[in-house]
Amino acid sequence: MRSDIVKKGATRCAHRSLFHANGFGPEELSKPLVGICNSFNEIIPGHMHLKSITEAAKLGVAAAGGTPIEFPAIGVCDGIAMGHTGMKFSLASRELIADSIEAVAMASGFDALVLIPNCDKVVPGMLMAAARLNIPSVLVSGGPMLAGRFHGKDVSVSQSFEAAGKFAAGTMDAEEMADLEAHACPGCGSCAGLFTANTMNSLTEALGMGLPGNGTIPAAYNGARLLLAKRAGAVVMELLKKDIKPRDIMTREAFENAITVDMGIGGSSNTVLHLTAIAHEAGIEIPAPLFDEISRRTPYITKLSPAGKHHMQDLDEAGGISAVMHELSKKGILHLDAMTVTGPLGERIKDAEIERPDVIRSVDDPYRKTGGIAILQGNICPDYAVVKASAVSEDMLIYKGTARCFNSEEEGVNAIMDGKIHNGDVVVIRYEGPKGGPGMQEMLNPTAVITGMGLKVALITDGRFSGASQGACIGHISPEAMAGGVIALIEDGDIISVDIPNRKLELEVSDEELAKRRANWTCPEPKIKTGYLSRYAKLTTSASTGAVVK
Repeated sequence: MRSDIVKKGATRCAHRSLFHANGFGPEELSKPLVGICNSFNEIIPGHMHLKSITEAAKLGVAAAGGTPIEFPAIGVCDGIAMGHTGMKFSLASRELIADSIEAVAMASGFDALVLIPNCDKVVPGMLMAAARLNIPSVLVSGGPMLAGRFHGKDVSVSQSFEAAGKFAAGTMDAEEMADLEAHACPGCGSCAGLFTANTMNSLTEALGMGLPGNGTIPAAYNGARLLLAKRAGAVVMELLKKDIKPRDIMTREAFENAITVDMGIGGSSNTVLHLTAIAHEAGIEIPAPLFDEISRRTPYITKLSPAGKHHMQDLDEAGGISAVMHELSKKGILHLDAMTVTGPLGERIKDAEIERPDVIRSVDDPYRKTGGIAILQGNICPDYAVVKASAVSEDMLIYKGTARCFNSEEEGVNAIMDGKIHNGDVVVIRYEGPKGGPGMQEMLNPTAVITGMGLKVALITDGRFSGASQGACIGHISPEAMAGGVIALIEDGDIISVDIPNRKLELEVSDEELAKRRANWTCPEPKIKTGYLSRYAKLTTSASTGAVVK
């Protein structure tokens, strides 16, 4: 066993003494040591209940003959970090999570891992660590939050963000806003729509690293969640016995399966960053055009919030991700022989059925014939840009507007709230990329305010968007402004053309004029010059390569 390096032989006498101090005696040390990484904290609603999930996973490991040893991981709540300097740390925290798990696992000599995340960057950070360490691992999440109820309708945190725009437009008063904020998030779990956290937990199933139900069983369904965690503990022991490692599971075919499911359910645009980064850790290159290639052949068969009225609990009732995959397999677009933590994918989903056809449509009657995410290219984004096409209204799929440029998210939000943005504009928010932000912060505030105010505008940025964003919101523009990308050269009054069906994003300015502007452009000073973010800005790569640190 790998853990023998910390517990066997005369030279490990001191090591065994330290284990003894923790209450681990000879019997426990004779068994495999399984690290249980618990990202519990009291700031993220999706994580506040993870102590019970962790205890269940530990029971599963112990019952299957292992010695579970718990250790922590950090987590940032994207919703609470939104709209201020804290959001700059969100994406950057993904690297801290992966690095810290690597440090603890290597220093402790663990034989295997059970990884327990729930929200946004914690899920991909843990999957990155699993791919990097390549020791038997299973991920089990805390599950999605139930939708809240407001004025007789299901709501989630996205309506709370949009309330700011409605308040500014005078269509919601302070009393109604207070009533909404008290009911939008009713309890524990990752925010109820198909936002980044729930997308990544769902894709963990498709990738093969999580059990069926990982992405959709609500956090409030305590019994089902605890049983899932116990089973995860047992499964990791089986993987250890069979010597099945993450890179045996996270193959090129597995990533193609995950991208296919992503397109079929219309997941968060952040998945382009995260799947690329996880694949990088597994030694696999996932070029941006692959996402679009798969999108073009994948029908979009669910329409969950923010694109539609359904939430994760509805998807769970409908049969969950297994039912989605079974339906998509009818098009021959999944690798059914891909390995999962419980065996071949085809075996896992063969008996899955759609229980609610109002939530999961058939591949013969999809919402759209192509997938939920589109990769755009053009002179603004010669590398790539990404848009959650499933959350764009039909009348905004092709759009031409006048540029209104801002060099930070704050400037853009203030202009929108002050009524300076009008129908027909294209809001350009730049210097918010991985290096420029730094940290590539999400733009949920401006998109939610635009939605709440009922404006018909597009927004483009070298930053990124929350999975809760909706509308013609185009992010990840690469190269970013801080690297001298064309987005840095756009001026107020320029005409920008958006053509999502044909995958085009163009600035209607001549090459000669752009060359003149470039000659006069100078790179601005970094926004943050000390601490972790200053180091991150120097080491991170472009969004087009997953914004990984090298």
